[in-house]
Amino acid sequence: MIRPVRRLTGTTAVCVALGAALAACGANEAPHAGPPAPARASSSATPPPTLTPGPGGAAPVFMNGPRTLGKTVALTFDADMTADQGPRAAAGEHFDNPALIATLRRLKVPATIFMTGRWADQYPAQARSLGRDPQFEVANHSYSHYAFTGDCYGLPTVSAAHMKSDVERAYAALLRAGVPHPMPYFRFPGGCYDRQALRAVGALGVTAVQWDVVSGDAFATDADAVTKQVLDGVKPGSVVVMHCTRSAAPTTDQVVRTVVPELRARGFRFVKVSELIGQTPGHR
Repeated sequence: MIRPVRRLTGTTAVCVALGAALAACGANEAPHAGPPAPARASSSATPPPTLTPGPGGAAPVFMNGPRTLGKTVALTFDADMTADQGPRAAAGEHFDNPALIATLRRLKVPATIFMTGRWADQYPAQARSLGRDPQFEVANHSYSHYAFTGDCYGLPTVSAAHMKSDVERAYAALLRAGVPHPMPYFRFPGGCYDRQALRAVGALGVTAVQWDVVSGDAFATDADAVTKQVLDGVKPGSVVVMHCTRSAAPTTDQVVRTVVPELRARGFRFVKVSELIGQTPGHR
């Protein structure tokens, strides 16, 4: 879940080396991570845009697109599930939100889904459906949803030694669920990162994606307040962080049904994160 984000200057990123690199990811997984991820088939298609790594190979951090290239906005949704929440799901807690996805499809809103590997393991049919729908792109939100720093809103913490393998394990889970081309983008659980985390994941070749608009939908019960926060915050090139988890973000579907037509009436066009990164100076 996302609360106000702690930011650090510098770059950040994490793993999805497509093709042969994905196979290499599997070789370094943490204990009990499962089989190595299969390599992505070669393709003549242009690879998704990423930002240039920072000093020492640290992964770059993307927060928003250009403000001067038109009124575009990217809605992003975190599909959160920690590695130890299986029993809660088995007891009936809903970490998915099919109604929200149906709304996005009905309104024809492109979106980027940041998915934990544990969520993909729990809901493989939904992960596969999202990953194969050209309206969406699926990116990495870690396997465990454990924090990559200490003191991150009460989340358990992944050790520095396992940061890289946790991200690799998430890519393996996405592929196993049937997401054919997970994007080379990573979102830190809780939005928390520091220099150590950036260095740990920098070798994986991805762009870390943050945001400039916090929707406030996590644990919210007042849809009107969340709607106002989004509408007040969006600017050209904005990235909005929301959630795809019924149990912890029950208002999100209602918020989207209000926000989308209002932003369109204001002249905004909805895009995926990849389009904003592709418009950003320094992308490759």
